[in-house]
Amino acid sequence: MKTPSEFDDIRPFEGSELPEVYDRLLANEQFQKVLGFLYPDVPFEVVAQRMRQCKTNMEFQLAFCYTFLNKLLAKASKGCDMDSSSIDNTRCYTFMSNHRDIVLDAALLDKLLIDAKFTTTCEIAIGDNLLSLPWVLDIVRLNKSFIVKRGLLARERMESSIKLSKYMHYAISEKQESLWIAQREGRAKNSDDKTQKAILKMLALGGEGTTLEKLQQLHIVPLTISYEYDPCDYLKAAEFQAKRDNPDWKKGPMDDVMSMQTGIMGYKGHIHYHAAPCLDSYIELLKQRKEPTSKLLDELCLHIDREIHRNYRLYPVNYIALDELNGTPAHSDKYTPEDKAMFKKYIDGQIAKIELPNKDEEYLRKNILEMYANPTINYLKANA
Repeated sequence: MKTPSEFDDIRPFEGSELPEVYDRLLANEQFQKVLGFLYPDVPFEVVAQRMRQCKTNMEFQLAFCYTFLNKLLAKASKGCDMDSSSIDNTRCYTFMSNHRDIVLDAALLDKLLIDAKFTTTCEIAIGDNLLSLPWVLDIVRLNKSFIVKRGLLARERMESSIKLSKYMHYAISEKQESLWIAQREGRAKNSDDKTQKAILKMLALGGEGTTLEKLQQLHIVPLTISYEYDPCDYLKAAEFQAKRDNPDWKKGPMDDVMSMQTGIMGYKGHIHYHAAPCLDSYIELLKQRKEPTSKLLDELCLHIDREIHRNYRLYPVNYIALDELNGTPAHSDKYTPEDKAMFKKYIDGQIAKIELPNKDEEYLRKNILEMYANPTINYLKANA
């Protein structure tokens, strides 16, 4: 199927474009170095030949991304699993999740969908602020990503949002592709995951009918991602202090690259994905209510939050962090003294990695503890 040309600047590459994309990538010196790092024992010509044998994005994902992720998980995790029992692996959905890792949140979802015998992986929403290098842009579009344009003026932003939403509706209804999008713009640095109403408004700019009918057409599934350890926790904590000490502080061009590299290669412990039921039935109930659309969208945001929060998988570190912040042993039945000692040693090690002028260790420790405690707070509230 040929995608309408209006989406050419944001859509993933199509099969007919792949040979040219492979040629560009394989001629790029930086990409060659990446291949040398990933496949140190495989001759470059062998990797190049294998790439050129992939005629579709899905074939590329199976040949390269799936294999890479399995090896990565074996080294950097204690395992990764998904509960998809509430959804149908023959259907397409828009997975809306909390956001922990710039690269892996969506990449691991693709791997888990393949394992669960879904008919397709996801097309992934990714901000162009992460794609300053042309070869990186090529890689993500090869890996079924579509581009969210950031940093635009108001009128351009609205035009871009309309195009993005129209593309997402086209992808799920005509291309029969699942989609992934975060519940908010950027990661929740403190892990207090809340859905931005603006995301739902953007999703309803495309499609046909009322706002709620348009959202129904996307078949939204709230998706919970639970990492035992966040390799980027110390980078996020450092960012909190940098912003506290200098309100005008802005991330440098290499900060996101550092976060991507650390998130991919760093140790994550256990990883769990949990898909809640599709929102179509809940939205149908909302449609019966004679209330302003804005109020119904507020209610839908709260429902998505509850679904994400109630499906967290909590680990001993999450309960330890909450008890440490509150100065009580209220949840000590969820962990052992050994667990507590190991987590303290872990946080000490993460704080030691931080290089800042006027390094405030007490403040940094509090921020890291909050990152691990907030999922516990939200989980207990959602399941009360």
